Amino acid sequence: MTTTDDRDWGHLADVAQDSLDHFFGAPWPQHLHNSHPVGTGEPSTFNYWWLAHVVDVRVDAWERTGDPQWLDRARETVANIVERNGGSLFNDYFDDMLWFALALLRLHEADGDPRPLADAVAIWDHVVEHGWNDQQGPSLAWRKQQLAYKNTPANGPLVILSLRLDRAVADPAGRAFRSYAGRALDWLERTLVGPDGFVEDGINREGDGRVDVQWRFTYNQGLYIGALVEQWHATGDPSALTRAVRTARTAVAELSDGAVFRDEGDGGDEGLFKGVFYRYLGTLLAVLPEGDDRSALEDFARAGTDALVAHGLHDGRLRPGNDWSRPTTAPIPYSTLLSAIMAVEQRWRLEAGFPPALAAGADVGAAGS
Repeated sequence: MTTTDDRDWGHLADVAQDSLDHFFGAPWPQHLHNSHPVGTGEPSTFNYWWLAHVVDVRVDAWERTGDPQWLDRARETVANIVERNGGSLFNDYFDDMLWFALALLRLHEADGDPRPLADAVAIWDHVVEHGWNDQQGPSLAWRKQQLAYKNTPANGPLVILSLRLDRAVADPAGRAFRSYAGRALDWLERTLVGPDGFVEDGINREGDGRVDVQWRFTYNQGLYIGALVEQWHATGDPSALTRAVRTARTAVAELSDGAVFRDEGDGGDEGLFKGVFYRYLGTLLAVLPEGDDRSALEDFARAGTDALVAHGLHDGRLRPGNDWSRPTTAPIPYSTLLSAIMAVEQRWRLEAGFPPALAAGADVGAAGS
C-alpha cells in the first residue's frame, strides 16, 4: 500500500547535497576529489560525465528550494568542466557530451541565461555531425574511436535531449530534433529492448554484431524510460507510458530485491547508474495516472530511499555505498553519492506531489514554502 512519509525529505535532500561538499570538496581546479577518503580510487582522473551530473543535482536543489546559491554552484561546476577540458565543450564520448548538454539545458531553463542553451545546441550539433551513422542501423555511436559500436548510453540521452531542445529552441525545424529522436528511439527498440521491456547495453562492441547481454544495468532502463516520457510529452501517445511502465517494472523485478537495486560494480561509473534510473523514474511518476502501476513504482521508490537513509546516514551526513541495503566504511567515489542525491531529491518530489520546476527568477524558498 502506498503511503505518505512524515520525514522531512527536503532536509534530507539538503543533507545529501551538503555531504557531497563535505566528503569530496577540493581546491580548484580539482573541484571535487574523486573518492573518499581522499587519495583512494583514481585521484587524478577528470570525470567529465560525473561532473555533468553534479550540475544536474545542483539544479535539482534549486528547483526544490529556489535558493540561488544552488545555481551558483551549478555554474561553478560548468566552468570547472570546461576549464579542465581545455576550454572545450567536446570530448571523444558522445554519451558524456549528451549528459553535459542535458544539464546545461536544465540550467538555462532555471535561470534564463541563453548561453547554456547555446552550448547545449552546440553539443547536439557536434554529436550528430560526428557520431550519427548507419552502421548497425541509423543511430548514434558511443565514441569517436568506435563509430560502429552503438549503445543505450548514447542513444537514450540523444532522444531525451533532442525532444527537450525541440521545445526549448525558438526555431527547431532546421535541426530536425524530432526526426533524430524518433529514429534513435526506433533503433533502440528494434535493437536493444526485449519483449519484456528490458534494455540491453549495446551492440557490436567487439565488431562481431553481438549484443552485450551480460551488462544488465539500471541506467539503461532509466534512459529508455526517460526517452519514452519525452516521447509522450512530444506526441501524447499513451503507448509510450505503457512501454515505460513495462520497463520500470521489469527493471525492479530483474535488478532488485524488490526494494533495493543490487550493487552494479565498483569501477566508479557504476556508482551513478541507480541515480539515473531514479531521475527518470521520477519523470514517469510525475505523469503516470493513479493505479496499480503507479502505486507499485512509488512503493519501490520509497523502499529504496528508506533503505538508503537507514544505512547511509551517519552523524548528520549521507555516505552510502553502492549497496543501499547495508552501511559501508569502504572508500567510495562521488559518483555513488550522486546517485543517492538524485534518489533523495526524487523522494522529496514524490512526497511533495511532483511540483513543477520553479520559473526563472523565482523567490528564494518558493518551492519549500
